[in-house]
Amino acid sequence: MNSHLGGHEARLSGRHPRLYTPAEANGGHPAVRERGDFDTAFAASPVRVDATYTMSALHNHPMEPHSATAWWDDDHLTVRDSSQGSTTVRNTLSRLFRLSAADVTVVSDYVGGGFGSKGTPRPHVVLAAMAARHTGRPVKLALPRRELAAVVGHRAPTIQRVRIGAGADGVISALAHEVVTQTSTVKEFVEQAAVPARTMYTSPHSRTTHQVVALDVPTPSWMRAPGEASGMYALESAMDELALATGVDPVDLRLRNEPDREPDSGNPFSSRNLAGCLREGARRFGWERRDPRPGVRREEDRLVGTGVAAATYPYLLSPSRASAHAAPDGSYVVRLNATDIGTGARTVLAQIAAEALGAPLDAVRVDLGSSALPDAPLAGGSSGTASWGWSVHEACTALAGKLRAHSGALPPRGVSASADTEEEAGRESPYARHAFGAHFAEVWVDTVTGEVRVSRLLGVYAAGRILNPLTARSQFIGGMTMGIGMALTEASTMDPTFGDYAERDLASYHVPVSADVPAIEAHWLEEEDPHLNPMGSKGIGEIGIVGTAAAIANAVHHAVGVRLRDLPLTPDRLLPHLPG
Repeated sequence: MNSHLGGHEARLSGRHPRLYTPAEANGGHPAVRERGDFDTAFAASPVRVDATYTMSALHNHPMEPHSATAWWDDDHLTVRDSSQGSTTVRNTLSRLFRLSAADVTVVSDYVGGGFGSKGTPRPHVVLAAMAARHTGRPVKLALPRRELAAVVGHRAPTIQRVRIGAGADGVISALAHEVVTQTSTVKEFVEQAAVPARTMYTSPHSRTTHQVVALDVPTPSWMRAPGEASGMYALESAMDELALATGVDPVDLRLRNEPDREPDSGNPFSSRNLAGCLREGARRFGWERRDPRPGVRREEDRLVGTGVAAATYPYLLSPSRASAHAAPDGSYVVRLNATDIGTGARTVLAQIAAEALGAPLDAVRVDLGSSALPDAPLAGGSSGTASWGWSVHEACTALAGKLRAHSGALPPRGVSASADTEEEAGRESPYARHAFGAHFAEVWVDTVTGEVRVSRLLGVYAAGRILNPLTARSQFIGGMTMGIGMALTEASTMDPTFGDYAERDLASYHVPVSADVPAIEAHWLEEEDPHLNPMGSKGIGEIGIVGTAAAIANAVHHAVGVRLRDLPLTPDRLLPHLPG
């Protein structure tokens, strides 16, 4: 399967001779974890599932391309960049141009989407700064969409083998998730697709591994829910196969395998309401009316099926700084270098500030998106609100204390306070902290064309305290919509001759459009978790995509009666298996 051109190789294979086991996968996770004796337990299991699932590369394709405008004032560099974190861009530019951090200002106050591809500095911002230095004039550089596939990262393709050994009652005794993926010869990036299997289900005997091969291809990077999105597609598809093999309802199967503690670490969960999500989702979806037999429900030329999948995403936290200022006119300004990439960060941070100050929301202004502001982490890993919000809460709480202690009118300069959560974020928690969710899908499969349409999609989540229902719903359904694309339409094809991806525009790389998206329902459970942050919130930006593709793929199997394990489920792959 490997392609050779002058010694270069560009095609992933599960048996590539240069596969190696890295020390770590993305996020600092160990590449290999083993518990118990998987081989013996799997061989002794009355019911066994052994299946391999594959995914092509996927690309982020934000609506706004990557662009930057740079100019120099003597030796001070200013850049307006479309980035998920201008602090990181500033630090990178200061190193490259041998400047102090104070001599570089990067502004990213309004960003038209990124989905991970703008989480690290990209070549355009460096080239714009170089060109501005050379010409002595401001330079704007925007990457055409046709260039994005090569230079701004992508979700790496994966080959995932999942083996599950269970009793006749469906209770798992042995679980292995073995991932093969690719990186470039320039930089190692290992998609951590096996990591969710360390958290999800009872598994006394477990093996989770990652292998990678460095090929002559663009470097993969972050794409919404890196690791979890691809890994949970394979794991949740295998769980559906186990349900069929044991005759246990897919919802009940997951409930039977709920662990008391996180299987891999042995730590107690700070909160885990996956069972509640499954039960509430089943109730809202009408799951009890489902005929479990695959391939039996037909409406004219359409086969109809339903599927379920679980979802998880870790709670992540980074140090952040913030300042808060009270003016004599009763207004407040909160300042920090957070980034709003369309998630509603400004609104939510203003809410956190107003609550801590005991002030009206319309009295609070949030300044963000500039490296001239107090340092804050990038928008990524569903960690923004937890990280930024904690520093905002601390700064505003300190300011409120100063205001209570002050008598009389405020001085003309006002009163200020600041916070740095490096100590709080650096504390190791004794708890396993994750958000959970359950996805339910109904699909129609056209027996004439092979087209799959999602007719219903529902998600229920347990993600701590939901701070703003409007912005939360937007994040959930946005992730679910991307999951539709992952399941049915999105794919990037490697050109083995040139080591590049062939799809370079939105005419060939098919993202879901309005006509593809049903009336999606997103709901959540009220969840109190005192082991997170002062707001009690978990991340919500990525969990919506995590289980969607598997739920849709499981629904397609239920409709057709044939298991397809290679995403996306396009008409050409389905047609050979459909009745006339």
